[in-house]
Amino acid sequence: MWNYSEKVMEHYRNPRNVGSIDDADAIGEAGSLSCGDMLKLYLKVDKNGIITDAKFQTFGCGSAVASSSILTEMVIGKHIDEARKITNKQIVDALGGLPPEKMHCSVMGHEALEAAIADYYNEEITIQKDEEVVCNCFHITKTFLENEIKSNNLKTIDDVINYTKAGGACGRCQGKIKAILDDINSAKPKQENLTKTQLIIKINNIIEKYISPELRKDGGDIELIDVEDNEIKVKLSGKCQLCNRSQLTLTHFVEATLREHVNENIRITQV
Repeated sequence: MWNYSEKVMEHYRNPRNVGSIDDADAIGEAGSLSCGDMLKLYLKVDKNGIITDAKFQTFGCGSAVASSSILTEMVIGKHIDEARKITNKQIVDALGGLPPEKMHCSVMGHEALEAAIADYYNEEITIQKDEEVVCNCFHITKTFLENEIKSNNLKTIDDVINYTKAGGACGRCQGKIKAILDDINSAKPKQENLTKTQLIIKINNIIEKYISPELRKDGGDIELIDVEDNEIKVKLSGKCQLCNRSQLTLTHFVEATLREHVNENIRITQV
């Protein structure tokens, strides 16, 4: 039995902005009925590029409904270029988390948003004729898998299935998926042998370059307190300190970013 957050249940039971917009300025679709999940996202954008309305139609599970619902709330009021920066991780955080087996619902929401914004700017999203399809059951390409593996720091075939569904039907493509995982993960640079001082400097640089700017957008921030081997002690401040999703932010964003840029064995502790 999966455990859902109160936020997921709230948006499932009382989804926001369900429906369509007849004179929508942008429409994006993701998923397919054959996969069991499908989302259609409608956006209304004013002359200044601000999203004034968003509605959705979805066929799928409760997590798909909740992800789509909260996504519409996240984009309304934002400039379309700002909305473009929303990630599936942010959708998950806004919901207070999703079970691993349901992470693909947040990915579907992100895909639909990308497609809608591309539609607004008249950008073409097409699959090249020569692009390799890895999972024929769900028609998932190698490029898409590589992007999801890198952006979500996926490590195992189960991770890939949970986020993309690829490999979760007949299973014949799991060998190809494993090869892609191995190529990406083995391509990461070897861990440097740094002194504690060098490690602190490097971590502070990553925090200032990648982490603090994102937290400051929501009125929060983060401070490095201490480093003990692979345990990184940090302190959240501002709105992040009081946010009930702070642990998700630390795990899915701060820890994942430091693991990517510094050491894949890093653990974050909040003090």
